[in-house]
Amino acid sequence: MYAIVEIAGLQYKVKKDQQLYVNRLQGNAGDSVSFDKVLLTDNGSITVGAPVIEGAAVEVKILEHLKGDKVVVFKKKRRKGYRKKNGFRPSLTKVEVLSIPGSDSSKSAAKSEKKAEPKAKASSKKDKLTVVEGIGPKVQELLNENGIVTFRDLANTSVDAIKAILEPKGGIYASMDPGTWPAQAEMAADGKMDELKAWQDELDAGK
Repeated sequence: MYAIVEIAGLQYKVKKDQQLYVNRLQGNAGDSVSFDKVLLTDNGSITVGAPVIEGAAVEVKILEHLKGDKVVVFKKKRRKGYRKKNGFRPSLTKVEVLSIPGSDSSKSAAKSEKKAEPKAKASSKKDKLTVVEGIGPKVQELLNENGIVTFRDLANTSVDAIKAILEPKGGIYASMDPGTWPAQAEMAADGKMDELKAWQDELDAGK
């Protein structure tokens, strides 16, 4: 499990309890600092930000401020007699990673949500709306997308609301007449399939 986070202008791949050196941070030894520019997390599944992950943050603890090894900068121009040597020691901060997105309790919560999700899907009932005269597989799919998944849902939906779903699709959908669909769905929801079948014999595409 790791995260890629931007700290003081540079990107680091960090893990929980890892210690690393970063550009000098503001704060004293022992202070906790949070960084919300998390670009990527991997806790079993990779999440990539666009450009950052909303709500994700990496928390670190400042251990000490120090100077790094000396860096030598040497410049020379050929045939010009120009040579210049400089050096400096970068100011660094040693930090320890306290937490990353998806660790500990947040990971447990994510697992429980994943376990609960299939149960919720399994418990949701869907009726075969194509039993209603005038509704085909494509129309059923369109109704399902708008939250109408059972006969009772359809029975409680007004004709105008159904037309508002169909008409934006244009073509054959816009010319459909769903005037009897809620009534047919009401009979199907009540289990009056014989009466529904007798009525459908008199209908033509639901009209």
